Amino acid sequence: MPIAQAVPVAPPALRRPTRPAAEPILLSPPQLTGQEIHRLAATLESGWIAPAGPVPAAFEAALAPVLGLPQVLATASGTAALHLGYRVLGLVPGDEVWTATLTYVATIAPAVQMGARPRFLDVAEESWTLDPNLLERELARAARAGRLPRAVVPVDLFGQSCDLDAITALCDRWGVAVLCDSAESLGATRRGRPAGQGARLAAFSFNGNKIITAGGGGALASDDPALIAEARRLAAQAKEAAPHYQHETTGYSYGLSSILAAVGLAQLGALPARVEARRAIFARYQAGLGDLPGIAFMPEPDWSRGTRWLTALTLDPAAGAPGREAARLALATAGIESRPVWKPMHLQPAFRRAPRAGGAVAAQLFEQGLCLPSGSALGAAQQARVIGILRGLWNA
Repeated sequence: MPIAQAVPVAPPALRRPTRPAAEPILLSPPQLTGQEIHRLAATLESGWIAPAGPVPAAFEAALAPVLGLPQVLATASGTAALHLGYRVLGLVPGDEVWTATLTYVATIAPAVQMGARPRFLDVAEESWTLDPNLLERELARAARAGRLPRAVVPVDLFGQSCDLDAITALCDRWGVAVLCDSAESLGATRRGRPAGQGARLAAFSFNGNKIITAGGGGALASDDPALIAEARRLAAQAKEAAPHYQHETTGYSYGLSSILAAVGLAQLGALPARVEARRAIFARYQAGLGDLPGIAFMPEPDWSRGTRWLTALTLDPAAGAPGREAARLALATAGIESRPVWKPMHLQPAFRRAPRAGGAVAAQLFEQGLCLPSGSALGAAQQARVIGILRGLWNA
């Protein structure tokens, strides 16, 4: 058997240097203010780390003027806030809950888990949020049939408020409660009012990818102190006032820990700057890509000022653009995270039998829509990489 020959290896000094891979660009990573470590240290030194004590209360107090809603309960997640909202609105099995089909599953999942029947409504082209005209027709139809929903849940999408004024006016006409899912839109306004203000209840999220993060957590807010007091009781396992553990009903362990509340407190003051940063990122994308055929950005109605939490656009191959999935894969190959817009709920297998009204607008937005990296700290050079890769697809 021949003896294997050793393959000569170049000395280290003569090897061709390998080009380091470009640093990944994430969709919406958290950005720290530098104050988090001080808040955390003070909280740990105080001994309060559970969902109790001064820090969650301070976070709630700081949130109230930002939200424009005086009653605030900090919760373990935005989903927990929505669940509590459904509970205090008296949702029972068999009730109908209506929501925009273009949303994340957490909007409707707690209601379904409580035995409610979902109904999905299409969105308006001019806002990508719940269509008030469609809602009006559906409420009138339901009133004639004697089957109004227990709640309507409009969704603030990608940092843009829904037309909540029109939606609440319609629901008030028929006595239907509005629980606004504002998880994605802290800092957004419409007609000068904060996102969520005007609904019976509004839910917010401080998940790691949000414009302001606590590393998790959420909040339920309202003008109604009785609703938030009941939500607070349920969030603490529905314990009654007694020297022993007394329960007239069952609740949940949904309070926000002091640790996460401390992070949220450190973040909250940066909200105005974060809004301006993300709007500037959107403007750079618009300037760098807006001249290309077949591309359109998420519209901002004249009554709205969104945060542009995520820059969202559509790519229409019929008008000369690459397909959405081709663009996403090209970015992924370069280590750049992007994401299709939400897959509409009426297209999700979990809700294949749920009734709906319309859905064509949301379905087309999903087919063509893409969210680009939008983190508040996204640098100009990083953004130029994203823009350059996308522009290259038109010349391929």
